[in-house]
Amino acid sequence: GSNKFLFDHVGIVEAHHPSSGADREAAAIEAGANEVEPLAGDQNDDIPEGTAGARFICDRAAVHAVTKWLSENGWTVVTSELGYVPKQFPELTEVQRAEVGEFLQALDDHDDVHRVWAAVK
Repeated sequence: GSNKFLFDHVGIVEAHHPSSGADREAAAIEAGANEVEPLAGDQNDDIPEGTAGARFICDRAAVHAVTKWLSENGWTVVTSELGYVPKQFPELTEVQRAEVGEFLQALDDHDDVHRVWAAVK
């Protein structure tokens, strides 16, 4: 079964700026994104150390415009796609977090699984 009702279907653009002090919030506003989250290299291997990494969340119809604005304004876009973000994150104990992590890894390792979206921080 599907649990898509637990997620919002949005545009997701991940990018980095060579200046570690780049203003992510201002870039999000100018680009037309609804939200922005800091993004580090341990969350995405394509974000180099010492840069300002960010995940820009936007309306699905705005993915191209956000990607274009970022590319034209000094940002290197590493991911530009439609995806899902959780509407809420459940509270998990460390044991539960470990169990969920093992389960998600097992799913990811399965040959027939292409992408897994999870509501875990």
